[in-house]
Amino acid sequence: MRAQVFAVLAGLLAAGAAFASQGSFAARAEVRAFINEMVQRHGFVARELEYLFSRTRSREDVLRAIAPPREPQERSWETYRARFVNDVRIRGGVEFWSRHSGILARAAREHGVPEEIIVAIIGVETSYGRQTGAFRVVDSLATLAFDYPPRAAFFRSELEQYLLLARDAGFDVFSVKGSYAGAIGIPQFMPGSIRRYAVDYDGNATIDLSNSAADAIGSVANFLRAHGWRRGEEIWAPARVSGDAHRALLEAGIRPTIPVADLRGVEVGPAAGLAPTTRVALIALESPGAEPEYRLGLENFYVLTRYNRSSLYAFAVADLAAALRAARPR
Repeated sequence: MRAQVFAVLAGLLAAGAAFASQGSFAARAEVRAFINEMVQRHGFVARELEYLFSRTRSREDVLRAIAPPREPQERSWETYRARFVNDVRIRGGVEFWSRHSGILARAAREHGVPEEIIVAIIGVETSYGRQTGAFRVVDSLATLAFDYPPRAAFFRSELEQYLLLARDAGFDVFSVKGSYAGAIGIPQFMPGSIRRYAVDYDGNATIDLSNSAADAIGSVANFLRAHGWRRGEEIWAPARVSGDAHRALLEAGIRPTIPVADLRGVEVGPAAGLAPTTRVALIALESPGAEPEYRLGLENFYVLTRYNRSSLYAFAVADLAAALRAARPR
């Protein structure tokens, strides 16, 4: 199995492949330390990993893609929302929902996650499976693990998980393509999430997030449930602010920790129906040249940020889900 997973490495090594050529990942001290950890912790063969990293390439386009946005417009809620909540995504989502209505209803019933939320996540991530990424996952993960210091620890962990996934599932490390960040398949799961939360939902004894919509749907629902999704509860409530007292609430972050009764300088409409003990996070959605939109994130909002740790992402999913529910034929 190991020979299959690592592209018959033993034979290639015997043929005299040079795995430590100048400039390759394999020649770098931090990569060799990583290899030693994989050998000690998981029983990998050092020479096989050395050869693997000799074929793995650092990609400048990955580093450019992950760099924080520089222009104010790139951080705009209005611009971000428009990328995902539009006629094309809504039409595509309604079609996807109709095509997989039975599986979506089952996932909602078993996991408590509304169908439109599952569809919206898949719509935001890959436009319903149409755009799953063209980067070799091993290149992306290695580039970010060893050439992107701000999040090196996270991506080294994901590289570790990817190699374990390849060994366990028996696929060629170099055959899988995904996003610039190493996310895979229709729902864009990172390797660690695949190993922890992906499920066989079509009953064929194989988990295939790249080709099985059913597996993707079940896995998204399972991920959200495992992260604390609350069946039947809302995601957010609108809010209005006045004065300066609310600024301290903004600094509390995206985790709902503030009881509604303790809100200062924030007005919550009665239609929201929030109990005084309900914990919320105050979020300002900003766009250049416009007043911020203020929303109170509830627990299900925070769960959505576990999928992608961005309040913009969570609210885009929520808004697309609402649009899909409204557009779906009764």
